[in-house]
Formats: sequence, structure tokens, C-alpha cells
Amino acid sequence: MVKRAYRYRFYPTPGQMENLAKTFGCVRYVYNRALAERRRVWSQERRRISHGETDLMLTGWKRDPGTLWLAEPSKGPLQAAPLRIVWSRPFPEGAVPSRVTVSRNSRGQYHVSILVDCPIEALPAAGGQVGVDVGITSLVTLSTGEKIANPRHERTDRARLVRAQRELSRKKKGSANRAKARLKVARIHGRIADRRRDHLHKLSTRLVRENQTIVVEDLTVRNMVRNHGLARAIADAGWRDLRTMLEYKAGWYGRDVVAVDRWYPSSKTCSSCGTLVEKLPLNIREWVCRCGVVHDRDVNAARNVLAAGLAVIACGDGVRPPRS
Repeated sequence: MVKRAYRYRFYPTPGQMENLAKTFGCVRYVYNRALAERRRVWSQERRRISHGETDLMLTGWKRDPGTLWLAEPSKGPLQAAPLRIVWSRPFPEGAVPSRVTVSRNSRGQYHVSILVDCPIEALPAAGGQVGVDVGITSLVTLSTGEKIANPRHERTDRARLVRAQRELSRKKKGSANRAKARLKVARIHGRIADRRRDHLHKLSTRLVRENQTIVVEDLTVRNMVRNHGLARAIADAGWRDLRTMLEYKAGWYGRDVVAVDRWYPSSKTCSSCGTLVEKLPLNIREWVCRCGVVHDRDVNAARNVLAAGLAVIACGDGVRPPRS
């Protein structure tokens, strides 16, 4: 049994939107105030506030004349009305929700996320083993020699995004037109994120279904995006999201994901004879080893990543602990 969230979009009525807005505002206020109290108590008394103490604080805030509005929102109206939900995928038959979360994103879209405990059957054993080298021109290069192009979703919509951001900057702060312009920018960002997420889900699912063992590099994306020349392209590629998807899907379906040391010179090592070249600038995409083998930089790196991962499985060599 695993905990799995099913997320659906729904369309509230005007009355429901009003109730949700009040509830979201109260939740935000209570969270920020409780956080401030926790910090104050820790800095002054060096102790942590329990959830019970926080609940008592909330009761007091509801009775405070200055925050009586905290008692206004009620979950009753939302429970009494059946929400208009778009069931974009089937909900597990007989599943009992353990948590239901309602959210609104910056685009003004409402979603309900239902967390359930459900069984997931492991996939039949696959004989495939693949090394994955991530990049910018090719989103991933596999040790089989296959290259999957980077869709570059942000670059595709960059002109529309720049134009919308320019219009937003010209609007008067606090005006209705500025709110409309901000919503337009949010919708473009959301469209980019949706397409990126969809592509990464399809890619990760394919890799998990076809291979028993998937080997990736343990990249520090947080440090890599500090390179201002590559930060935008790296963020658009979504390397971190891809690895996260591979890891949790592999856990679901009985596959293995191995991460090799980020300092392993996969690009500069000949996958045929093991020779290590001293320098290999990023602009060099093909190179010839002294053994006579002509290497595609990315394919060679993916093959070395796979070999290092298999060595990790065999003897635990040259890898740092996985993030999990």
C-alpha cells in the first residue's frame, strides 16, 4: 500500500468562491501568526510550541475582538454543496480518502487533491538497464545511443511572456488592470509548467516501464543554476523534477534508481578503454580517443554512467548516499 494523491480541477460557484476566499485568507493568517509565535517562543524561551498549544492560541484568536472574523469561514457550506469536479482520471474504486485538500493557484484555477492508500502492483521484471545523461540540447541521452530532444517550453513561449511582463510593468500598482495583467503572466507561466510536467511524466514513465535499473548522475542543480549563462535553460529542462519522478515511480513499480557520484568524469572517460582525457570543453561534442574510438560526448557519458551504476550495485563503489 502506498499513499497516492489524485488531483482534479473543479469549478466553484460564486458563493463557493467567496467561502473559499475567506477560508484561504484565514488559513494564511493563522499559519503566519502561529509561525511568528513559534519563532518568538524559541528565541526567548528556547522551547518548542506543541500543536496543542497552537490550538489553544487559535481558540483565543477567534475570541479576540480584533480577529473575530477567524470564526466566520465554515466548512459546512462546502461539505453541503457537491463541487463541480472534472474527473480527468478514474478514482480508485472503493478507496477511502485520508485527506482532502482544496487549493487555488496563481492562475485562478481551483483544484482538489485527494490522498488515498491504494495498492500498486509491481511491473513484470524487465531486463533493461540504462544510463541517463541529462543535458540542454538533448534533454536526456541514453546509454543505448538514443537522444530525446529538449522541448524548451519556456523558450517557446518567451516572446509572449516578455510581452505580458512588459505590459504588467506599465500598469499602475493596485489597479484592476494590473491585476488582469498579473493574471495573464501567471497563465503563461502555468502553461509552460504544465507542458513541462506532462513531458517529464511521460518520459519518466517510459524509462521505468522499459528498464529494471536506471542510473543517473547525482547532480547539484541548486549550485548549477548559479551559472547565469545556463540558469534559465537548466531551470526550463527540469532535471530535478525528472529525477524525483524516476525515484518515486521506481519505488512504486519495483525498479531500481542508482545515482553515481557527481564528480565522476563521465564525459571525459573513454567508455571503450577507460582513458581519461585532461580537458574536454563544453563546445566539443565529439572526440577521438587514443584507442581510435570516436565518441559522441553525451552517449559516451551515458554509457559511463551506466557502467558506474552497475559497479555501485555490485560493490558499492564510487557513489554517495541517495537523497532519500
